[in-house]
Amino acid sequence: MIEADREGVIGLRLKNSLSHKEKVFLLKLAREAIRAELEGRPLELPLVSDPALLERRGAFVTLHKNGELRGCIGNFFTDKPLYETVADMAVSAAFHDPRFQPLHPSEFDKIEIEISALTPLEEIENVEQIEVGVHGIYIVKGPHRGVLLPQVATEYGWDRYTFLDQTCIKAGLYPGCWKEQDTQIFIFSAEIFDEKSEGII
Repeated sequence: MIEADREGVIGLRLKNSLSHKEKVFLLKLAREAIRAELEGRPLELPLVSDPALLERRGAFVTLHKNGELRGCIGNFFTDKPLYETVADMAVSAAFHDPRFQPLHPSEFDKIEIEISALTPLEEIENVEQIEVGVHGIYIVKGPHRGVLLPQVATEYGWDRYTFLDQTCIKAGLYPGCWKEQDTQIFIFSAEIFDEKSEGII
Protein backbone atom coordinates (compact mmCIF):
# COMPACT_ATOMS: atom_id res chain seq x y z
CA MET A 1 0.00 0.00 0.00
CA ILE A 2 2.96 2.29 0.54
CA GLU A 3 5.58 2.71 -2.09
CA ALA A 4 8.46 5.12 -2.57
CA ASP A 5 7.65 8.15 -4.66
CA ARG A 6 11.26 8.53 -5.68
CA GLU A 7 14.60 7.67 -4.16
CA GLY A 8 15.23 9.57 -0.94
CA VAL A 9 11.71 10.94 -0.64
CA ILE A 10 8.89 9.20 1.16
CA GLY A 11 5.81 9.41 -1.02
CA LEU A 12 2.70 7.61 0.11
CA ARG A 13 0.85 6.42 -2.96
CA LEU A 14 -2.10 4.15 -3.43
CA LYS A 15 -1.16 1.20 -5.59
CA ASN A 16 -4.80 0.37 -6.26
CA SER A 17 -6.94 3.47 -6.58
CA LEU A 18 -10.65 3.27 -5.97
CA SER A 19 -12.74 2.98 -9.11
CA HIS A 20 -15.44 5.46 -10.02
CA LYS A 21 -18.06 2.87 -9.03
CA GLU A 22 -16.45 2.38 -5.61
CA LYS A 23 -16.23 6.13 -5.01
CA VAL A 24 -19.88 6.60 -5.92
CA PHE A 25 -20.82 3.76 -3.58
CA LEU A 26 -18.93 5.37 -0.67
CA LEU A 27 -20.38 8.82 -1.31
CA LYS A 28 -23.94 7.48 -1.49
CA LEU A 29 -23.33 5.44 1.66
CA ALA A 30 -22.06 8.52 3.49
CA ARG A 31 -25.19 10.46 2.54
CA GLU A 32 -27.46 7.57 3.49
CA ALA A 33 -25.73 7.29 6.89
CA ILE A 34 -26.44 10.96 7.55
CA ARG A 35 -30.04 10.58 6.34
CA ALA A 36 -30.62 7.60 8.65
CA GLU A 37 -29.28 9.55 11.63
CA LEU A 38 -31.54 12.51 10.84
CA GLU A 39 -34.52 10.16 10.64
CA GLY A 40 -33.62 8.43 13.88
CA ARG A 41 -33.27 4.97 12.39
CA PRO A 42 -30.37 2.52 12.22
CA LEU A 43 -28.34 2.45 9.03
CA GLU A 44 -28.79 -0.78 7.11
CA LEU A 45 -25.27 -1.49 5.85
CA PRO A 46 -25.25 -3.24 2.48
CA LEU A 47 -23.53 -6.56 1.92
CA VAL A 48 -20.08 -5.75 0.49
CA SER A 49 -17.64 -8.15 -1.16
CA ASP A 50 -15.44 -5.65 -3.05
CA PRO A 51 -11.87 -6.06 -1.69
CA ALA A 52 -11.12 -2.32 -2.03
CA LEU A 53 -14.09 -1.44 0.16
CA LEU A 54 -13.23 -4.12 2.71
CA GLU A 55 -9.66 -2.89 3.18
CA ARG A 56 -8.83 -1.54 6.65
CA ARG A 57 -8.09 2.09 5.84
CA GLY A 58 -8.61 5.32 7.67
CA ALA A 59 -10.85 7.98 6.18
CA PHE A 60 -12.04 11.53 6.68
CA VAL A 61 -15.45 12.80 5.64
CA THR A 62 -15.80 16.52 4.97
CA LEU A 63 -19.08 18.38 4.57
CA HIS A 64 -19.43 21.69 2.77
CA LYS A 65 -22.45 23.96 2.63
CA ASN A 66 -22.53 26.88 0.18
CA GLY A 67 -18.82 26.42 -0.33
CA GLU A 68 -18.04 26.68 3.40
CA LEU A 69 -16.86 23.96 5.74
CA ARG A 70 -19.78 22.40 7.64
CA GLY A 71 -17.99 19.51 9.38
CA CYS A 72 -14.96 17.28 9.06
CA ILE A 73 -14.15 14.21 11.12
CA GLY A 74 -11.84 11.30 10.39
CA ASN A 75 -9.96 8.38 11.82
CA PHE A 76 -6.47 7.13 11.01
CA PHE A 77 -6.73 3.97 13.05
CA THR A 78 -9.54 1.53 12.45
CA ASP A 79 -10.32 -2.16 12.64
CA LYS A 80 -13.30 -1.67 10.36
CA PRO A 81 -13.45 -1.96 6.58
CA LEU A 82 -13.27 1.28 4.62
CA TYR A 83 -16.97 1.42 3.82
CA GLU A 84 -17.97 1.14 7.50
CA THR A 85 -15.41 3.75 8.50
CA VAL A 86 -16.81 6.14 5.90
CA ALA A 87 -20.34 5.64 7.22
CA ASP A 88 -19.19 6.27 10.79
CA MET A 89 -17.18 9.36 9.88
CA ALA A 90 -20.05 10.80 7.85
CA VAL A 91 -22.30 10.70 10.91
CA SER A 92 -19.53 12.15 13.09
CA ALA A 93 -18.86 14.99 10.63
CA ALA A 94 -22.56 15.85 10.46
CA PHE A 95 -23.41 15.62 14.14
CA HIS A 96 -20.30 15.48 16.31
CA ASP A 97 -17.82 18.04 14.99
CA PRO A 98 -17.47 20.31 18.07
CA ARG A 99 -16.93 23.36 15.86
CA PHE A 100 -20.47 23.20 14.50
CA GLN A 101 -24.04 22.64 15.59
CA PRO A 102 -25.42 19.21 14.65
CA LEU A 103 -26.75 19.14 11.11
CA HIS A 104 -30.40 20.19 10.86
CA PRO A 105 -32.77 18.32 8.53
CA SER A 106 -33.26 21.51 6.52
CA GLU A 107 -29.54 21.48 5.66
CA PHE A 108 -29.41 17.94 4.32
CA ASP A 109 -30.04 18.82 0.67
CA LYS A 110 -27.59 21.73 0.85
CA ILE A 111 -24.49 19.85 1.95
CA GLU A 112 -21.85 18.45 -0.35
CA ILE A 113 -19.87 15.40 0.77
CA GLU A 114 -16.14 14.85 0.24
CA ILE A 115 -14.25 11.70 1.24
CA SER A 116 -10.52 11.33 1.83
CA ALA A 117 -9.44 7.67 1.89
CA LEU A 118 -6.08 7.58 3.65
CA THR A 119 -2.79 5.78 3.35
CA PRO A 120 -1.11 4.69 6.61
CA LEU A 121 0.84 7.25 8.63
CA GLU A 122 4.59 7.45 8.07
CA GLU A 123 6.78 9.19 10.65
CA ILE A 124 9.47 11.45 9.17
CA GLU A 125 12.64 13.05 10.50
CA ASN A 126 13.19 15.56 7.69
CA VAL A 127 10.41 18.01 6.83
CA GLU A 128 11.84 18.35 3.32
CA GLN A 129 10.13 15.02 2.67
CA ILE A 130 6.75 16.77 2.81
CA GLU A 131 5.28 17.42 -0.63
CA VAL A 132 2.62 20.12 -0.61
CA GLY A 133 -0.46 18.91 -2.44
CA VAL A 134 0.52 15.26 -1.96
CA HIS A 135 0.92 14.82 1.79
CA GLY A 136 -1.20 15.64 4.79
CA ILE A 137 0.48 16.28 8.14
CA TYR A 138 -0.24 14.79 11.56
CA ILE A 139 1.67 16.33 14.47
CA VAL A 140 2.00 14.83 17.95
CA LYS A 141 3.56 16.71 20.86
CA GLY A 142 2.82 15.49 24.37
CA PRO A 143 -0.96 15.32 24.75
CA HIS A 144 -1.53 17.51 21.70
CA ARG A 145 -2.61 16.15 18.33
CA GLY A 146 -3.29 18.00 15.11
CA VAL A 147 -3.96 16.99 11.53
CA LEU A 148 -4.50 18.79 8.25
CA LEU A 149 -5.46 16.98 5.06
CA PRO A 150 -3.40 17.32 1.86
CA GLN A 151 -5.99 19.45 0.11
CA VAL A 152 -5.93 22.14 2.82
CA ALA A 153 -2.45 23.40 1.92
CA THR A 154 -3.42 23.55 -1.75
CA GLU A 155 -6.67 25.38 -1.07
CA TYR A 156 -4.89 28.08 0.96
CA GLY A 157 -1.76 28.28 -1.18
CA TRP A 158 0.54 27.42 1.72
CA ASP A 159 4.16 26.43 1.38
CA ARG A 160 5.63 23.52 3.36
CA TYR A 161 6.55 25.60 6.41
CA THR A 162 3.25 27.45 6.63
CA PHE A 163 1.53 24.07 6.37
CA LEU A 164 3.60 22.81 9.31
CA ASP A 165 2.89 25.94 11.34
CA GLN A 166 -0.84 25.66 10.68
CA THR A 167 -0.84 22.00 11.74
CA CYS A 168 0.82 23.05 15.00
CA ILE A 169 -1.93 25.62 15.51
CA LYS A 170 -4.57 22.99 14.73
CA ALA A 171 -3.03 20.88 17.51
CA GLY A 172 -3.50 23.74 19.97
CA LEU A 173 0.19 24.57 19.91
CA TYR A 174 2.22 27.45 18.50
CA PRO A 175 3.78 28.06 15.09
CA GLY A 176 7.23 26.52 14.88
CA CYS A 177 6.49 23.72 17.35
CA TRP A 178 7.41 21.27 14.58
CA LYS A 179 11.07 22.30 14.93
CA GLU A 180 11.32 20.95 18.48
CA GLN A 181 12.89 17.59 19.21
CA ASP A 182 9.93 16.13 21.10
CA THR A 183 7.50 16.83 18.26
CA GLN A 184 6.61 13.84 16.10
CA ILE A 185 5.71 14.56 12.49
CA PHE A 186 3.81 12.06 10.39
CA ILE A 187 2.79 12.30 6.76
CA PHE A 188 0.10 10.52 4.81
CA SER A 189 -1.59 10.78 1.46
CA ALA A 190 -5.24 10.60 0.55
CA GLU A 191 -7.46 9.67 -2.33
CA ILE A 192 -9.87 12.61 -2.38
CA PHE A 193 -13.21 12.64 -4.16
CA ASP A 194 -16.59 14.31 -3.78
CA GLU A 195 -20.13 14.23 -5.08
CA LYS A 196 -19.44 16.82 -7.78
CA SER A 197 -16.29 15.20 -9.10
CA GLU A 198 -18.07 11.86 -9.37
CA GLY A 199 -21.13 13.31 -11.07
CA ILE A 200 -23.61 12.61 -8.29
CA ILE A 201 -24.75 16.24 -7.86
